[in-house]
This record gives sequence, structure tokens and C-alpha cells, in this order.
Amino acid sequence: MATHLTIDEQLQYLNKGTVDIIRPEELKAKLERSSQTQRPLRVKAGFDPTAPDLHLGHTVLIRKLKHFQDLGHTVIFLIGDFTGMIGDPTGRNVTRKQLSKEEVFQNAETYKQQVFKILDPEKTVLDFNSRWMSSMKSEDFIRLASRYTVARMLERDEFSNRLKNNQPISIHEMLYPLVQGYDSVALKSDVELGGTDQKFNLLVGRELQKEYDQEPQIVLTMPILEGLDGIQKMSKSLGNYVGINDPPQDMFGKIMSISDQLMYRYYELCTDLGIQQVEQIRGDIAQNRLHPMTAKTSLAKSIVSQFHSPQAAQVAEEEFTRVFRDRSNPLQMEEKILPGSAGKIRLAKLMAQLGLAGSINEAVRLIEQEAVTLNNQKVGDTKAELDLSKSSSYILRVGKRRFVRVLVKPIPKPQA
Repeated sequence: MATHLTIDEQLQYLNKGTVDIIRPEELKAKLERSSQTQRPLRVKAGFDPTAPDLHLGHTVLIRKLKHFQDLGHTVIFLIGDFTGMIGDPTGRNVTRKQLSKEEVFQNAETYKQQVFKILDPEKTVLDFNSRWMSSMKSEDFIRLASRYTVARMLERDEFSNRLKNNQPISIHEMLYPLVQGYDSVALKSDVELGGTDQKFNLLVGRELQKEYDQEPQIVLTMPILEGLDGIQKMSKSLGNYVGINDPPQDMFGKIMSISDQLMYRYYELCTDLGIQQVEQIRGDIAQNRLHPMTAKTSLAKSIVSQFHSPQAAQVAEEEFTRVFRDRSNPLQMEEKILPGSAGKIRLAKLMAQLGLAGSINEAVRLIEQEAVTLNNQKVGDTKAELDLSKSSSYILRVGKRRFVRVLVKPIPKPQA
């Protein structure tokens, strides 16, 4: 256990960046008892493997787990492989698509590889809720369901709003909070962490622990990190995310694209700087003692260093300077090799074929928005073509950060 911090100092450390702690006095009592008995608290957070990649939004919660880990407590990173097949109704006004066992398993494997970029693998318990849920008999599930009322379940905003709007609520969706809550019973968790949108589920866990004669867990909620657009929740499906497996240059460029105002939010939730230090940066910028671009560069380097290395962050900064300040092409870029042919190909069609646009229509829109350059020249003609009849090399830029070198192989001459 970490003994160099007083209980009040531990509370202050754990409170950084949180939205709500239910209840602070109970958390203090648990910390005091833990210190006296030398028994670490069991701190749980669950993640449904609904997508293969973790992003910075997920790390807000994982970083808080790391804070508990720093204080010597046991962190349980729970992969909701069972709940993932139900589909979390949080934030949904329609029923969520259920995942197959194969999809859940594949996504869970990638989570295991990524989470230890932040957490200490030697101090982390990795568990799956199928371990206890899959062995439950039907009568066990009925007994679990009897511990909570329909009236309480309908207090959940997602359910009450859908009910008011005559939108369907599937029975299996009501089972989700019960299963998540029972996870806390099975793990005998002392603390459970979640986003603010998970508060209802976390409180269900608290109530179920009381039903099973356990001391109720502390509920600690963390804010939802806005995506790069500064408006909506960070999400891969919305394309406004920074993946923790993103290459260093991509990660650096994405961070540099956020607004100055959003930068403070990322400093608070994605770095180890304290609130006072973040406010110092805000004040220095307001008083023109610090340029916002300099502060944002420091933020980008800090985040890239976390998930790659300080050396990778330095290279990413140099590359960003080359491309965005000096208007040069990056030293390294992905290459696409095309076989030569006797004719030409429409650029919009080629972009779709190379995966640089989701469709030909999307490629046309990108060209219309002047988001496409060919050999450093903006493409304005949606019917522009590339000549594939001879060996050539093109540098194609789509958006601000996507550079591709297109190499056309020569057409082999027919043998005599």
C-alpha cells in the first residue's frame, strides 16, 4: 500500500477529474480501513468489447483505474463478453445490435493487448463476466430478476423516453443493468468506475450488493470525453476519435486539430497534470505569455509519449512541422501500387478503390470540398483522371493528414 499520502491526500488524488462520488464519506471510510488492515480495495470497471479498438475516451476511465493502482489497490479490468452479447442500451433510443460470440471474443483479445499501455499488468486482474454469467441456470436468472422492480428500471432515462415516444423496449435490454450490477456482487467490488452515462447501471450494482448482504460499492463517475469535433462523444463510428493504437504521426495530427478550448479538457482528462497546472496554462494563454499552438504541441507530445515513446513523439512533431507548417510532403507515407493499363481512370473511382473514400460519391464530395490534392495541386474537377498507360508516381493527399504515394507499374512489353 502507498503510505506516503494521507487519506485526505489520497481522496484529493482520486477526486481529480471525477464528476460524482457516491458516497465520499464511504470512500474515505474504505480507504481508512484498507490502510489499517493492509487489504487493498477491489476497484472494478467494465468494458463491453463492442468494437475492436480503444480510444482516448476509454482511457479517461482507465487512467482513473491507474490512480487507484498507484495507491496500491487491486484493479479489476472486466471485459463484458457476456453483456456485450446483450447490447448496452445506454444512450440509445433504439435497440442495439447484438454481437455474436465470435465478434465479442475477437474484440476482447484486442482489449487485452491495449489496456496494458496504461495499467500495470502485474497489478491488474483481467476477468470476463461470462465466467459466472454463463454458468447461471434459468432459475438463478429469475431469482436475480426478482431483486429489482420494473418501476425502478423505468426510471432510467433511455427507457422512460422510449416509453413516452412509443418506441419499443426489448426485455433483454432490461436485463443489461441487472447483469452489470450482478458483476459487482460476483467480484465483491469495493468501488466501481464508469462514465456519467453509466450512473444508473452503477447504482444498480450498489443496490444488488445490499440485496446479497454485501457492503455497497462506491460509485465513481468520470466525464464523457468529447471527440475531435468538440461536440459529440468520442466514437469510432463518428470518426472523431484518437485510437490508442493510432500511429504516432496520426495521433499527433489529430490532437493538433482540436480547438483551443477543447485542449484544456484533454489536458485535464488525458494527462497527469493537476487542475492548478491546467489553469496555469489557461491563464498564461489568456495573458499572451504562452501561445496556444505551443501548449497544444506539448499536449500532443505528452499523449503520443504515453502510448508510444518520447522519441516517437519527437519524430511526430518534426513530421507535423514539415507537413503543416512548412507545407512539405511527409518523409514516410503509405504506398499503393497500381498495375499499368492502356487507359485512364477517374480519380474519384480510384480513391474509392484505394479506400481513400467510402464510395465514389464520397470521393466526389471530397473533391468538391477542395480536400484532395494531386502532386501538391488542389483537384477541382470531379471528373479528373489519372493516366495509367505509363510508369509514373503520384502523391495523393486526402483531407489534412492522409498522404498516399500511388505508383503505377509499367506495362510489360509483349515478348517477340
